[in-house]
Amino acid sequence: MMTFSKAGLAAAVMAAFAYLPLHANAALFDDDEARKAILELRSKVDALAQDINSRLDTKADKTSTLSMLSQHDQTMQEIARLRGQIEVLGNELANTQKRQKDFYTDLDARLRKLEPRQVTIDGQEAAVGVSEQSSYEAALALFKSGDYKSAATSLDAFVKRYPESAYAANAQYWLGNAFYAQRDCKSAIAAQQTVVKNYPDSPKASDAMLNIASCYTELKDKANATKTLNALISRYPDSSAAQTAKERSGKK
Repeated sequence: MMTFSKAGLAAAVMAAFAYLPLHANAALFDDDEARKAILELRSKVDALAQDINSRLDTKADKTSTLSMLSQHDQTMQEIARLRGQIEVLGNELANTQKRQKDFYTDLDARLRKLEPRQVTIDGQEAAVGVSEQSSYEAALALFKSGDYKSAATSLDAFVKRYPESAYAANAQYWLGNAFYAQRDCKSAIAAQQTVVKNYPDSPKASDAMLNIASCYTELKDKANATKTLNALISRYPDSSAAQTAKERSGKK
């Protein structure tokens, strides 16, 4: 019958252990649980190899050698089983890491879409969110299409939702124009007065005052119309709206 020496058996075990896949290590070190499991499996392999060496040291007769051969077969089977578990763990971890990477890549892309972007509003640079920009542009598109009622509803909703937006002054101004287009001068005046009061530094403030004067004229309120034109000329003397106000009031 074929016999194995102590050195031969030990070498076989260590060769089998050395054959364990090393490619999983790089991925496993990112997962504590998987790393721990693999380290435990490899400890078992070490223990089995040490056990064989110990038995070969204490049992040298033929019977013990046959017993060692049987245990050697069992050891090789256990090593194969452990190797399979390591491969499964490595594959599962690699798949998990890929899913996590894909998730964070997608999340990062979504967050970037939500980041404020730089836009130019009335010649001034401002940072606006994607949602507020799309909401403002949608409301303004309604106005330009002639749907003044829907435009007024959308513009009013915008200024209430984004009162600090860089678009707020413009939205309030176009809200006044939407009311005026519906021949609702009282609502138009109120909306444009909000522009003048809340956004006095906006380029739209002077135009808002001119529109207020126009509404007063349509309401046959000449006194307030004249008062508004004079206030416009005084507050915004260099604006194009002030030049129009001077023409209307007969001033040079």
